[in-house]
Amino acid sequence: MVPVHLAWLRVRNDVRAVAKSDKHIENGKLKYHFRGIEAALNAFGPATLRHGINVMAVDITTSYRDTKSSRGNPMRECTVVVTWQILGPKGDSLPLLRSAGESLDSGDKGTAKAQSLALRALLFNTGMIPTGDPEPEAQHVERGEAPVRSAVSYRDEILDEGTSRQRLAQINYEIKQVGLFEAQVANEVGDDEQLGAFLFRIGQQRIQTTGGDQ
Repeated sequence: MVPVHLAWLRVRNDVRAVAKSDKHIENGKLKYHFRGIEAALNAFGPATLRHGINVMAVDITTSYRDTKSSRGNPMRECTVVVTWQILGPKGDSLPLLRSAGESLDSGDKGTAKAQSLALRALLFNTGMIPTGDPEPEAQHVERGEAPVRSAVSYRDEILDEGTSRQRLAQINYEIKQVGLFEAQVANEVGDDEQLGAFLFRIGQQRIQTTGGDQ
């Protein structure tokens, strides 16, 4: 139960980067790559759940105007300004935040599209989430691997009662891959214990407590 600003930092630490993996195709040709709302939700959804963060829209202001596409088809433009509240696990919140979204649609989906774009802008901008792409001015610079998480950060996630058994199994794989399985950490009573052994013991306790429901 940490303050909201720390919980949000933990969300950002988990998300790290979201690549431009979505494709915009016109007439069978790839025009550009982008980060869509699904990429934002897939990245932030599990992280916000893990750290007890709620993102809620508390006010939505909309405006519309009729226009036409480049081919002369009737369209409706929608612009929304959404006020968001980010709540932490203790019930406290960050200062209210605003983001805008804009869409052009020939049917009745314009408002939903604009709201989705506003949410995407909030998550990526407030989270300061990079794409992981190289800078245009540094095309010849080789990027190193992402920094490895510390054994202590894994210990804290293992101890978190909100960490599911599925996630514990994934952590087991991760710490083996990065060479932290035998790293020494201070366990819940302050004694030194290998991270892998600590993970197994906590996992067994979780199974006994939940009866295999997770």
